[in-house]
Amino acid sequence: MASYTTMLTLLPIFLLCFVVAAASTADLNQDFEITWGDGRAKILNNGELLTLSLDKASGSGFQSKHEYLFGKIDMQLKLVPGNSAGTVTAYYLSSKGSTWDEIDFEFLGNLSGDPYILHTNVFSQGKGNREQQFYLWFDPTADFHTYSILWNSQRIIFSLNGVPFPKSQPMRIYSSLWNADDWATRGGLVKTDWSQAPFTASYKNFNAEACVWTSGASSCSSATSSNANNGAWLSQDLDSTSQDRLKWVQTNYMIYNYCADTKRFPQGLPVECTAS
Repeated sequence: MASYTTMLTLLPIFLLCFVVAAASTADLNQDFEITWGDGRAKILNNGELLTLSLDKASGSGFQSKHEYLFGKIDMQLKLVPGNSAGTVTAYYLSSKGSTWDEIDFEFLGNLSGDPYILHTNVFSQGKGNREQQFYLWFDPTADFHTYSILWNSQRIIFSLNGVPFPKSQPMRIYSSLWNADDWATRGGLVKTDWSQAPFTASYKNFNAEACVWTSGASSCSSATSSNANNGAWLSQDLDSTSQDRLKWVQTNYMIYNYCADTKRFPQGLPVECTAS
């Protein structure tokens, strides 16, 4: 039986992983396809770079060609620089249907000089409402940083206790850049400055040590994966160093935690928030 720890208390490990995450020089054309934006999304430099752009008429987006059921997935992102208020860059895994699963990063733009906010959520069987928010303690627009999701049959490196766990629906990788100035920056008080458009986010060095789902079957055996470093990630957990880093992020940079929002849940906090 899977042993689940409290959901989302492990979430910031995604950010902490980026300093050691593996990089790949794979051709992004092999892994991704542009899905919308009418030319605003581009794969450049023989597949080494992917960019999404947003102007007043439209944003843009892409998705992975493969579906995955468990894996360690890395992508280097450089977010919209300057006055990015009102914009949202989303990068996430998601299945389809009315009871979808989703592992969600959203980067909320801000005025020049103010920090980006990382907004996270997880959906299981169509239910979300598990948001946390963090200020980033580095400039995500000055250079590329690698954002990693580790998802195995027991944990996502934000794990679950007492709620449905995303472990049966394969998910694609999606990303989009879009206007959300009705809520993204200071609750919608700061609007998008379209004189700064086009806004551009950039992607490179995608790497997936993952179980690819094809025709109802996984590329991984029950114990290992031929493309996953002998499957070490299949049972990976937090070591003591990662736990210490996690506590540091939560103490210094967390600005919202649904598990502490008693006004939002007057009938009682979700079960995973109170489980031991």
